Amino acid sequence: MQKTSDIIIIGGSVIGSSVAYNLLNDGYTGKITVFEKDPIYEFSSTPRSAGGIRQLFTTAINIQISRYSLERYKTFPEDMAINGEKAEIDFQQRGYLFLAKNENMDQLQKQANLQREYGVPSEFLSPEELVTIIPELNTDDLQGGLYCAEDGYLDPYSVMQGYAKKAKQLGATYVYEPVETIIKNNRGVTGVQLENGDTYHAPIVINCAGPWAPALSETINCPVPVIPLKRQIIQFDIAEPLTHKLPLTVDPTGVYFRHEGQSLIVGFSEKVKPGIDFKWSRELFLEQLWPILGHRIDNFLYAKVISGWAGMYSHNTEDQNAIIGEHPEVNGYYLACGFSGHGMQQAPAVGKGLSELIRTGNYQTLNLSPLRFERFEEKDLLIEGAIV
Repeated sequence: MQKTSDIIIIGGSVIGSSVAYNLLNDGYTGKITVFEKDPIYEFSSTPRSAGGIRQLFTTAINIQISRYSLERYKTFPEDMAINGEKAEIDFQQRGYLFLAKNENMDQLQKQANLQREYGVPSEFLSPEELVTIIPELNTDDLQGGLYCAEDGYLDPYSVMQGYAKKAKQLGATYVYEPVETIIKNNRGVTGVQLENGDTYHAPIVINCAGPWAPALSETINCPVPVIPLKRQIIQFDIAEPLTHKLPLTVDPTGVYFRHEGQSLIVGFSEKVKPGIDFKWSRELFLEQLWPILGHRIDNFLYAKVISGWAGMYSHNTEDQNAIIGEHPEVNGYYLACGFSGHGMQQAPAVGKGLSELIRTGNYQTLNLSPLRFERFEEKDLLIEGAIV
């Protein structure tokens, strides 16, 4: 069975749904069909993320993207409201904090200078100032920390659903079937074929399939330098509560932690083999994370694991940054993948940018061209230093 659309979006999670919403909200009148293979989003990367929103990046484009997205998340409940019901996302602006030791002091101070150039109110705190934010913090081996009070964390599942529901209200069609292959001819993309055999035709196909994006791109011989990497998050309780709710705090070891309701969550970019894997283990917490947590905050020495989960990073092996825009060799084939863990927090800006690029041929609100696919061939990589 053959069907037609004007734009096909592969992947109905936060990136794909943001693109659909922004196109329609900006006045696009064509038919948009979004394909999502996981109808309850059980294995989607978005709801399995830590939900952090930060402007503490090391590259100008990522700082600008985060600055824009932060403003959108502030008004998200009202912007995505349907019939007067707000799309609550539990955005907690409790800050983001990178703790600093000798080896990363200079780097963090340089980051702060660049961030302030773009209006980010980041500040470098002394050990004495750190304990005003986290009174229980062990600062004996710290020289300070990079902090932004505007940042924080939210409920990523609610963000994803907010975009999807609003996109549907504006006219997007969601089809909950897996795409088997993208279809193209010598003039460009022509549509997609589903695993059930159905074919949908469209002159524009946008690959927002997260960790599955590389395999789909391979179906039209357009490899992208992205691999899926497992990332685990462990939820735990402690015997004695902390004085204040935590900012999302990143230890110099790379271990990060924050509050999740009355409990806490912790994660770490462990070294794993590429591949789709959703298994999590208590051993990661007991053997690797707990010693670091206990050293940093005494309260964490008395911890009880509640639960855990694993999700997928779409890891860009070249420069750990997103790939955004039309593929240079295939007309009508657009990419929005390789976010390396930053997809949820960059979704508002990416959706807006692709809406402008597709409708007008140019970026207007933010120039996302530094994230173009061509940068790999041009050796114009965009190295991001603040990867968590």
